[in-house]
Amino acid sequence: MTPTTNHSPWHLARRAERMNPSVIREILKVTERPGIISFAGGLPSSKTFPVAEFDAACAKVLRDDPAGALQYAASEGFGPLRESVAEMLPWNVDPAQVLITTGSQQGLDLVAKVLIDANSKILVESPTYLGAVMAFMPMEPQVVSVVSDDGGVDIADLSTKASDARFLYVLPNFQNPTGRTMSESRRAALSALASERGLPLIEDNPYGDLWFDAPPPAPLTARNPDGCIYLGSFSKVLAPGLRLGFVVAPQAVYPKLLQAKQAADLHSPGFNQRMIAEVMKDGFLDRHVPTIRALYKSQRDAMLQALAQHFPDANGQPDQSPTWNTPAGGMFLWARLPKGMNAVDLLPFAVAQGVAFVPGAPFYADHGDPRTLRLSFVTPSVDEIHRGVGALALALKTYAATL
Repeated sequence: MTPTTNHSPWHLARRAERMNPSVIREILKVTERPGIISFAGGLPSSKTFPVAEFDAACAKVLRDDPAGALQYAASEGFGPLRESVAEMLPWNVDPAQVLITTGSQQGLDLVAKVLIDANSKILVESPTYLGAVMAFMPMEPQVVSVVSDDGGVDIADLSTKASDARFLYVLPNFQNPTGRTMSESRRAALSALASERGLPLIEDNPYGDLWFDAPPPAPLTARNPDGCIYLGSFSKVLAPGLRLGFVVAPQAVYPKLLQAKQAADLHSPGFNQRMIAEVMKDGFLDRHVPTIRALYKSQRDAMLQALAQHFPDANGQPDQSPTWNTPAGGMFLWARLPKGMNAVDLLPFAVAQGVAFVPGAPFYADHGDPRTLRLSFVTPSVDEIHRGVGALALALKTYAATL
């Protein structure tokens, strides 16, 4: 008879202990309940998916190149797609620098594997993209937050922390979670400091095309291509379900990123790459993306209007009412609760009223601000935005009565 035991035979790697569930993914489970209006997920609006174009591209790819689309492929990516990426970027990019990834999230994972050693120092904005921190943490780095404001990273604080850092990870355009955009003057100062100090930059730009009134300043990578790795995505302008993004890297690191990619998944789906390349032909993105901008701008305006309606004392009495910013593009708005409140504590009151959001504290690598919260305005309709903000106001009133 085999003896029974309660002890697991599995011994997890030390890095596994540093893996934690995504707070956002856990909250998204709540939003699946019937009747919940969700400001939580960073999901592009399904109204923007070019279904007809993908239908035609799918048929054409399978008709013209079925063997190539369904076979194993080069790890670097589909050549015509790499060429299209190089052509659409606003600086001189050799297609040989482009690595197609399984979503830009994989790009973050590859960067972590190639550039981070245990206990090495990396720098991030405060707050920063939660998914990046999740990708970096298993490599056991020392994550250091750089003071940041509405204009981006604080250059003086960065200067005191730049020594011996492997890189600074930054989202200059319509940042997730805050929606802020780094100013031109701050970009120039950051690029100059990074070049002077030999500090590599990881520039993540999934939202840069989603501007509302004017495009953002030139990318940091355009100013110093040899000192930057640039990450982009097709998820926000075409379809997230295809899971395709790209990395543009200098020759000094590209081969190792490619080897890490080979070890991870051999290559991103060739069929998906060919469909994206086919849809992008003939300048489709130049015609399609403006429709996304117009939709998202109208929804941002609806959220700003609803917030002003339901929280009229925001400017006059900031200690008694939430405050918020006005993003110039992207998908998110950043809000802050009155003194003494906590967004995590507010969340169950909000869910009880039929609305959900993401508390802001998890987006900080350290010393998270418990009063902050992220509101996504692109998935719900204008009517749902107004009803959801009204429900949030009622939830806040109910929560405040318990304090």
